[in-house]
Amino acid sequence: MPTGCFTPFYVVMGLRNIHYLNGMNEQIDSLLRPLARFLKDFIFFEVSIGGVQFPLIVMWLAVAALFFTVYFGFINIRGFGHAFRLLRGDFSTGKEAGEISHFQALSTALSGTVGIGNIGGVAIVISLGGPGALFWLVVAGFLSMSTKFTECILGVMYRQQHTDGTVSGGPMYYLEYGLKERGLPWLARPLGVFYAAAIVIGCLGIGNMFQANQAFEQFVFMIGETQNNFSPNGLVFGIMIAVAVALVILGGLRRIAQVTSRLVPFMGGLYLLVGLIIIFLNASALPGVFRAIFTNAFAPEAIGGGFMGVLILGFQRAVFSNEGGLGSAAIAHSAVRTEEPVTEGYVALMEPFIDTVVISSITALVILTTVYEPSMTGDVQGVQLTAKAFGDTLSWSVIPLSIVAMLFAYSTIISWSYYGLKGWTYLFGKSKPLQLLFKIIFLLFVVLGCTIQLDAVLDISDALVFIVAIPNIIGLYILAPVVRRALRDYQTKIKDY
Repeated sequence: MPTGCFTPFYVVMGLRNIHYLNGMNEQIDSLLRPLARFLKDFIFFEVSIGGVQFPLIVMWLAVAALFFTVYFGFINIRGFGHAFRLLRGDFSTGKEAGEISHFQALSTALSGTVGIGNIGGVAIVISLGGPGALFWLVVAGFLSMSTKFTECILGVMYRQQHTDGTVSGGPMYYLEYGLKERGLPWLARPLGVFYAAAIVIGCLGIGNMFQANQAFEQFVFMIGETQNNFSPNGLVFGIMIAVAVALVILGGLRRIAQVTSRLVPFMGGLYLLVGLIIIFLNASALPGVFRAIFTNAFAPEAIGGGFMGVLILGFQRAVFSNEGGLGSAAIAHSAVRTEEPVTEGYVALMEPFIDTVVISSITALVILTTVYEPSMTGDVQGVQLTAKAFGDTLSWSVIPLSIVAMLFAYSTIISWSYYGLKGWTYLFGKSKPLQLLFKIIFLLFVVLGCTIQLDAVLDISDALVFIVAIPNIIGLYILAPVVRRALRDYQTKIKDY
């Protein structure tokens, strides 16, 4: 891309010098650092298990996933066929209450979870934990399907339908109305407010600034790969991304769903296609890789702290990737067109399966069949390791990988704008001027994410995004009997369908 394409824009906007932003960055960071450190130490507090440090929040999410899998009779396995039929529209008339279809709800939620973590995060886990970490990542992905099933049923069950045809749902609503229904009014509203406030702040960091920053880094990397003399400017790139985001989010959920329902299959399909080609070209390595996966998963001498270390790494990456137990996806799933809340639980089963079991596994297998060596634990990690794995087999594949990474980041920003907006309207009401104010703030943070490194803001956001798992899982345990009754009633109905 010629440098001259952007030169007039630089001159007119005067964007070459942004030292004042860096100064502001340092001031904000110094002010927020103590709070960030406290929240990070609290929510990611670690205990030692078998000589390996295990974040308690990961254990909290993993235990819940196991509980709901058993409690609902392994619905994550039994519900696959019905989930496909629902996605195909077999049980829909088109006249049900709601805003978007089952497929659009799944695409919107997937666009919020499928991201840089599937490319870079998995690479880090494999480089630290070895092949066995993939086994436990897949196991955790399957278990997380049951948590998503539970929270998305509740999201639809307790959603609020407005006179303008829009819908509001998610953990803040089932925490408030569900817990009131269960005789816990003193706990209901406080937990709902806490969840909403945390998701609003969290969406500005991890769901926005971090994603925008990663998109810019991938753009810089892609330009470098083309050996072009053009030097990208973060502020210009941030404004461009913000405009692209604005064109979608200002149109509301229906436009978000329209975009994600096209973007997710495209970017996911492209990534899987290139990944499968590389795996096919290195198919001779597969028997040894699968043998190493199963051996390393249970071996006491496994990389990364022994058996417990490998297990913990796999579970941690899975729950961080698919967000099962955080309740964020239930916000999108709540807007589905259905009269049967249980249907969206079945559809939601597919989300961790696609995100963790399929996409993350492809990343891992590409790395394991190409560049992985047990001695690489301190070497290249993250997206760079995945890029090396792709590029070593197909040199041209690095560019599509960078494009997909940018699309992953962009789609995540779009979905998290909706999650944050629903938390905002829960707190402040549905006033259109206030909704517009939130969107302007959100777009400003997109630009900031490409220009300055607000590490303290990202740490606070990261902690708040995961701290919501505490009230959310508590609510899921309390409301689990409600979901089980609904599931039994629904299964009786479809037998007669």
